[in-house]
Amino acid sequence: MIDGFGRKINYLRLSVTDRCNLKCYYCSNSETLAYLTHNDILTYEECLSLIRLTDSLGVNKVRLTGGEPFARKDFTEFLGLLRSELPDLDIRVTTNGTLLEGRVRLLHDIGIRWLNISLDTLNREKYGRITGRDYFTRVRQAIDDCLEAGIKVKINCVALNGFNDGELVDFVHFAQKNPVDVRFIEFMPVGEGSAWGEQYFWSAEKILADVQRIAAVAPVDHESENHGPARMYSLVEGRGRIGLISPLSNHFCATCNRFRITPDGKLRTCLFSDVEYDLMSPLRSSEGVEAVLKVMREAGAGKPIGHELLQAKRKCVSVCGRRMSSIGG
Repeated sequence: MIDGFGRKINYLRLSVTDRCNLKCYYCSNSETLAYLTHNDILTYEECLSLIRLTDSLGVNKVRLTGGEPFARKDFTEFLGLLRSELPDLDIRVTTNGTLLEGRVRLLHDIGIRWLNISLDTLNREKYGRITGRDYFTRVRQAIDDCLEAGIKVKINCVALNGFNDGELVDFVHFAQKNPVDVRFIEFMPVGEGSAWGEQYFWSAEKILADVQRIAAVAPVDHESENHGPARMYSLVEGRGRIGLISPLSNHFCATCNRFRITPDGKLRTCLFSDVEYDLMSPLRSSEGVEAVLKVMREAGAGKPIGHELLQAKRKCVSVCGRRMSSIGG
């Protein structure tokens, strides 16, 4: 699929659930959350059908996410089925890492070679404050287990001024000691209930300057590796790397190559737009896969170039109505 701006769409992010076992305050600060019902969520068979269809349209990379994907029953078994059905597909998973105990070796055997693990602090007490759960030890053990099993790890860290900016030295030292990618993501005003505020913004350029005061880095050639929106830097004296993802300060909309499918079967062509295309209804009707393919092609043709995030940033409002856990972050 080539959209109206000449971008090739070859990457799908599919959220298998809107449920999560953490309650990170920057994701949703609401006291009560309404989750999708069993009938309103894509079955694993429907997920597989949609992935097959995007594969037929040229998508060669799929990321399974949530919510927390491992919070959904039989998710590991679904990964095994997906691997057997589409052996050449690049399958990735984004997780908070809290439910990986006992699953890491199986994931490796299935053929999962990369995991993105969310971790915003290396301090146990602060982890509890930001997530509402005392699961830090679980996540750290999961990272070690993945590295031992031969699964590469990308750590996704939401950059929060006033919260984890004082831990930059610890994160750099962690990346020096371990063969991991530590990627700092600018806090975005995205999703219902977002706690975004100007006071929390820590720009990618400021992070890079701060990192360079701690350790020598060298930019990684973006063409030689597919890093998506991340700008990667190797640590001259270290085993890991530092990455920067800057949706606010340095837009990457012009090179966006992705579709997102929500747990309730809505196709989003842009994270920052609430325009959605219903895939579940035709998928569950007599219209069949041809109708779904038609919707996908129309959505691809109309994929926007992006939205003025900085304007939303100045207004301190969310740029989309859904909370992040139901979009598939």
